[in-house]
Amino acid sequence: MAPPQGQMRPGRQLAVLGFIFVVLYLLVFFSGGASGGWKDRLEPRLGLDLIGGTRLTLEATNSIDGKPPTAENLEEARRIIESRVNVYGVAEAEVVTEGDRNIVVSLPGQNRELNDVGEAAELRFRKVLKATDGSGAVSAPAATPNPAPSGSASPAPSGSASASPKASASAKATASPSAGGQGGGAPAPSASPSASASPSAPAASPSASAAPVPQSVEEQRKAVEKKVGAAAWAAASALQAPADFTADPSLAEKLKPFGTLSPAEVAVLSPQMQFNVPTITCAQLDKRPAASIKDEKQQAVACESGAAKYLLDVAKVVGTDIDDADAVLDQTSQWVVSLNFTGTGQDKWTALTREAFNNEGGACDQSALGQDGKCRVAVVLDNEIVSSPEIQGVLTGDSQITGSFTQKDAAQLAGNLRYGALPVTFVPQEQQNVTATLGESHLRAGLLAAGIGMLLVIIYSFFYYRLLGSVIFLSLVLSALLVFGALVFLGRQIGFTLTLAGIAGMIVSLGVAADSFVIYFERLKDEIREGRSPRSAVPRAWIRARRTIISANAITLMSAVVLYVVSVGAVKGFAFALGLATVLDLVVVFLFRHPIMTMFARTRAFLSPRVSGLGRALPARTEQANPRNPRVKEA
Repeated sequence: MAPPQGQMRPGRQLAVLGFIFVVLYLLVFFSGGASGGWKDRLEPRLGLDLIGGTRLTLEATNSIDGKPPTAENLEEARRIIESRVNVYGVAEAEVVTEGDRNIVVSLPGQNRELNDVGEAAELRFRKVLKATDGSGAVSAPAATPNPAPSGSASPAPSGSASASPKASASAKATASPSAGGQGGGAPAPSASPSASASPSAPAASPSASAAPVPQSVEEQRKAVEKKVGAAAWAAASALQAPADFTADPSLAEKLKPFGTLSPAEVAVLSPQMQFNVPTITCAQLDKRPAASIKDEKQQAVACESGAAKYLLDVAKVVGTDIDDADAVLDQTSQWVVSLNFTGTGQDKWTALTREAFNNEGGACDQSALGQDGKCRVAVVLDNEIVSSPEIQGVLTGDSQITGSFTQKDAAQLAGNLRYGALPVTFVPQEQQNVTATLGESHLRAGLLAAGIGMLLVIIYSFFYYRLLGSVIFLSLVLSALLVFGALVFLGRQIGFTLTLAGIAGMIVSLGVAADSFVIYFERLKDEIREGRSPRSAVPRAWIRARRTIISANAITLMSAVVLYVVSVGAVKGFAFALGLATVLDLVVVFLFRHPIMTMFARTRAFLSPRVSGLGRALPARTEQANPRNPRVKEA
């Protein structure tokens, strides 16, 4: 028994569909990432096979023995890099290994900046033990940077940790209230280091730097000793604290050769020598080769904002202790990276913040303390300090990395931390633009094929279904507009890139959509042949056809999901496009096709066999109802 026709209110469903269109295209024109003129905002992202892109070769290096990485490590690195550049699998990035050392990364779009994708992204949390000036000024006995009242150490506008030095010193270590963390926000750390160590400051822990030195590093140190000269080397080795040129003016001349060392040569020196020699500057330290301070069991020296040079403790919390990382907005609408620790990682983080808050053993020198006299913990990514917040309490919950981050920088850092550090160190080689393998002519051919297919469907629909053909035409147009808007929006938000494979997926979805029309309209004819009026046949046909339509689309959607999960590359893009078009077709089916048919059923034209497209169904029904006068239509 069909439901009462009065229960159907097509106007509401059409209004919902209109609302969806308005919201979608407002996002297309005005959401984040939308820029340029109206035409530019309507352009979807195209793939390598259509517009070409940018290619970068990353060469694997090993700072210790120079041997190529194992095949397992190289494949793991390729997988991590692919996850970084293609988070959702639909950016159509190509990441392949080449030989026994290289990984080649290709992304759609010309002049893309890809150097950051090869960063190791090894995160270390280290207490700041001592601080001194890293600018290289040798005329003053204790050259101390004078920060602004806010504590900012003149950061660059960007908060990216990918290029030195960009991190802001005005950082905070915070704990999520819901996680039970104590302490919360800290004021900006002091960036006023002293050039000489406090007499009461403890000496560096011998165990922290007494590990055996690899033979290759020892040989490089001897080469550096020969370059700077015996006198300079002896003077640097004898330093127990940053050199005071006022107390001994001759030291300035003796240590001057260290200022001529390259970043790679500086990297092989001991942390104490890097910290104590004033002529070793942040400009040299920031440009050290990748993985120069990789060893978490060794003390290290790094700079923040290119001015303050820090002696850092061993790393007691590392990147593998992090369970998840996300880019979020904090309460001040600044982008930060929220960290969720693993079970054991949380215990380590709590223990580290307790040590820093209480300055256990007086490990932190007076020069390294923050404005409230508490130790700072440096967040070190690869060779650089992202931030060094003063710990204001024992943090027992999730925490954040703060800095002058943009949304892109925060998302990139969170993604790098989420997918883990690379097991291999890479050096970017030549970056070049590549031309499209198929090009615009193939794009036009693909779109032309889609247009011809849609045109043939529409012509056949008007020929066979007449008035009902207009429903097919309008439904396909609305589906196309929804799919196009979704492509543009998703291209900005998740990096979805349209390739010929994606276009093929959308063309396949046209066939699925056309099938649903045939099912509905033929079911409608069957209802009329059984003796029902067109008005009563429409809701009955919809109820019976709805199950079949949903089942057919569900099978297509499940196939697309399976393909998306198990496939890679172009097949993944095909599956995503097919699934997206199928879902949006269902939206049009429920919010347009059914209500518009209900409205048509109330018109006089719908009762005419020549106009409605119901063809022989209406005459057959009329003859059954009025056998003596077939021309008389049933009221």
